[in-house]
Amino acid sequence: MQFFTMNSSKESQITEDIKVENYLLSTETESKPSFFEIIFAIGDTRYRYGFELDRNKVFSEWLYRAKEREVVLFNREDEKIEIRNTFSEGKGLETKTRPNALFLSVCAQFNGEIATEILKWFHNCGVISGLEDMGYLPYTVQQIEKNDCKDTILTFIREFDLGISDIRVKRRALTEDNLPKQLPEKLRKILIDDGVDTTSVLTSHRKYNKQNEYTEDVEFNLDSNESDGTRKAFAFSGPLLDVLKNGYTLFVDELDARFHPIMTKAIIRMFHDRNTNPQNAQLIFATHDTNLLDNKFFRRDQIWFAEKNRYGATDLYSLSDFKVRNDASFEKDYISGKYGGIPFLGGIKNLEI
Repeated sequence: MQFFTMNSSKESQITEDIKVENYLLSTETESKPSFFEIIFAIGDTRYRYGFELDRNKVFSEWLYRAKEREVVLFNREDEKIEIRNTFSEGKGLETKTRPNALFLSVCAQFNGEIATEILKWFHNCGVISGLEDMGYLPYTVQQIEKNDCKDTILTFIREFDLGISDIRVKRRALTEDNLPKQLPEKLRKILIDDGVDTTSVLTSHRKYNKQNEYTEDVEFNLDSNESDGTRKAFAFSGPLLDVLKNGYTLFVDELDARFHPIMTKAIIRMFHDRNTNPQNAQLIFATHDTNLLDNKFFRRDQIWFAEKNRYGATDLYSLSDFKVRNDASFEKDYISGKYGGIPFLGGIKNLEI
């Protein structure tokens, strides 16, 4: 949804199919358009924006705004786009909107104030994986190299009791000796001729003698000497602190992967605390850590379950849909199957090895 909203009106999309996947496990839906909708706030204003599309065209699109009550800004059905006076920036752009492009994207391309503001909101949403954490390591390294960011990231790392007292980024030019042997000769020559450099992150640890007296600092290579959990904590720190500083929204899949449960809770608390989250940043994450199902930690409306049915479809629903006692143990009730959303593994006991 983020990618298409930001790119659908670009010229490169004119002849391209829309990159959307239909639900393929039902004859009823495999040829129907896919539905996307998101509700979000910019300042004191709440918006509801969505669209339906398949790989060839946009079937419908809508934008609503709410302060005291919700009002429609525009509504699109196939080629017909109805624009209200509250969205005057869109008038005259109906005919400039291709069947495979979003009207909101077109309005932003023509500098519409509301549309541009919404596309900026989408742009500032981070979507990252808790498993493929090395993908955002370069961003964190870049933040470290900015002197005003290093201290904040180092403080974050120290708080997690990883034994790291300092961090240093070391750059060196690529040479024949430090390039992989299997790299094609032509590519090796290009990299060396272009003066490309390589980056190492070095972490400092304190060394002690037999009497537990500090003797000196020892540098570890983040990539080869630190654990997966430590590497993830460092790589994750850059985007996390950027989101908190600027009030953005961060989506994380498998947030708890390779983190101790206490560390995961500490990260979430940063979003609950006004001191570490002065700009109202939001964290939306998927997890398998049932320790987080705590009524002292989350409200019921903040907890959602994903449950796959016997026909392969997944439903998403909130804990607030259930009648729950004030003193109920969310985790215990979830594990017992009271809220659904758990796998059924009855066949394993019949497995013969």
